[in-house]
Amino acid sequence: MNIVKTSLLGLFFGTFGTTLGGIIGCLFNNVSNKFLGFILSFASGLMMSVICFDLIPEALGLTNILIVIIGIILGIISMIFCDLLVEKKFNKKTNKIKSNNLLKTGIIVSIGLAIHNFPEGLAIGSGFDASIKLGIGLAIAICLHDIPEGISMAIPMKNGGMKISKVIYYVVLSGITTGIGAFAGAVIGNISKMIIAINLSFAARSNALYCIRRTNS
Repeated sequence: MNIVKTSLLGLFFGTFGTTLGGIIGCLFNNVSNKFLGFILSFASGLMMSVICFDLIPEALGLTNILIVIIGIILGIISMIFCDLLVEKKFNKKTNKIKSNNLLKTGIIVSIGLAIHNFPEGLAIGSGFDASIKLGIGLAIAICLHDIPEGISMAIPMKNGGMKISKVIYYVVLSGITTGIGAFAGAVIGNISKMIIAINLSFAARSNALYCIRRTNS
């Protein structure tokens, strides 16, 4: 599949999932922590199954275990960097929005999702480079995975006093990085099968770490 189609598919599935979740989140006035915990756990379980049964096996089928381990290590390093970046943003926002913890939470979640969606898009782009079946499967799974994340982003923003139109705007923005990641994955993946394998294992580890962090938080 060509790069343009892959990028557009990544953009569509990424923004559709988060936007749908954002719309659902705006429809609820009061949502319990148990409900939010459940939908985030569901999203985590969905992505963990994709990682264990699709991304890692496909990467191993393309190259050797050493290359896969390199990709996993790069994924770990990238997510540590992302966590530090989000934490830095969190500290800045804390000083500016002390009066509204809910709004602050929504903003921080949106930053985290925007960063997190890039490796998701990378997985889609690399998945299509590996096989059409894997790419479509990953796109659908990531779309479903993004729905509860969109909900978890929209609810605190809406309950914090932000206008619904602005909430949806930020939710859509957070999903755009999926398309950017899909473009990067498609371009880099065309180089060789080894690069595809690294991208798949990189995305697998990045998504796994994010899923664990979001469920624990």
